[in-house]
Amino acid sequence: MTIMGTQYYDGREHRYVDYPVTDILQIMGNASRPDQDQSGKCFILCHGPKKEYYKKFLYEPIPVESHLDHALHDHLNAEVVAKSIESQSEAMDWITYSFFYLRLRQNPNYYNMQGRSNMHVSDHLSELIETVLGDLEESKCVAVEGDGVVSPLNLGMLSSYYYVLYTTIELFANSLKRKHRLRPIMELLSSASEFDDLAVRRKESGELQLLSNHMPHKLEKPAFNDPHVKTNLLLQAHLSRVSLKEDLAKDQMVIVQKALPLLYAMVDVIAANSWLKVALSCMELCQGIVQGAWATDSQLLQLPHISKQCAQRCKDAGVNSIFDLLDLDDEPRNKLLGLNEAQMADIAAVANRYPAIDLNLTCTAEEVQVGDNVQVDITLQRDIDGADVTPVVTSYYPVPKEEGWWVVIGDTATDTLLAIKRFSFGRSHKVSLSFAPTEAGQKNVHGVSHVRLVGGG
Repeated sequence: MTIMGTQYYDGREHRYVDYPVTDILQIMGNASRPDQDQSGKCFILCHGPKKEYYKKFLYEPIPVESHLDHALHDHLNAEVVAKSIESQSEAMDWITYSFFYLRLRQNPNYYNMQGRSNMHVSDHLSELIETVLGDLEESKCVAVEGDGVVSPLNLGMLSSYYYVLYTTIELFANSLKRKHRLRPIMELLSSASEFDDLAVRRKESGELQLLSNHMPHKLEKPAFNDPHVKTNLLLQAHLSRVSLKEDLAKDQMVIVQKALPLLYAMVDVIAANSWLKVALSCMELCQGIVQGAWATDSQLLQLPHISKQCAQRCKDAGVNSIFDLLDLDDEPRNKLLGLNEAQMADIAAVANRYPAIDLNLTCTAEEVQVGDNVQVDITLQRDIDGADVTPVVTSYYPVPKEEGWWVVIGDTATDTLLAIKRFSFGRSHKVSLSFAPTEAGQKNVHGVSHVRLVGGG
């Protein structure tokens, strides 16, 4: 049995709004348990004048309309990247095979058409395709030539590859700066279009205001009914391991899962600009989101049962890393952690599988000149016993997460990213990177001496 109302509180509009009829039908479907109940009852509580309205939609079939035009930019961009569409005329042909095209004739008023003739449909679709491709061209996701030929650009390929909205990838490309570090990166991440529809419930603004008082990065003049402000605060709460109420905790899980692909796309946008330090900051934030910790927190917090107080006690004793902990003898380690036998077994299981990777590199040239094409061959070997690599061990990421790594070559003196590659591997892996040194990095003319391996969670 289900008892339900027909409205919810919209924090952005500061009022109650009606659930869509489709949502009401979906909620009604929960009135019985599948394969257990023969029937179910649902009581709908609504305002009296709306009774007949709901009776009509509950007892009569609802026409299904297409919303393809609301998300056409990203669909069209993906088809251009996949080479399924290479011209405006092919885009017109492509859309005629959609359900959207069928509904145009059936219900033209719903799609702001003045008629249902072939001419009306053709003009409407032509204008729609031209507008969408124009927006994508302005966002530098695609290139449209004078004869209508369409080709993908780097931002469009990133948007399609990571399933990121084109407006978000445009925001990243236009807003990221070389000087950005953690705080502006988090603000930019929270501003992504993917979080536009995050609900801000009634009375939640007050809870978010209280939460903001305890977060390390303060927001300037925040509007606590803004979904992007809520996203920022819940991300900070995740990294700070702050306990939240049930509704906020569920919203936080959704945000955390969306954040990683957005950060991956952000890293690639930064790499296109050859900025080293801001790219490393994004990568560290990826690690932090998976482990639920700030980059400045103790590495020991990645282990189960280790609290911040326990990590501080280890730090005071000179134990700053997981490998330092493993080097201790059993008795002093047990005394330092103060945990029971079962908890120590959990810690041992995770610590013994903590990534220990040897990195070796060879460079094609001992001396490098400006403009030379330099190739660096990197071999990675993991020190691991027993079974293959398991998913990342973390209780702060809501779904299983496979390991991810970046190999980064850069010039720290000039803050220049020379080469980057993202991958995953098991016991061993070989990576080849090539780059051409610029005049700014001419001081390092004796080949490559240091490469950084960064974990992406």
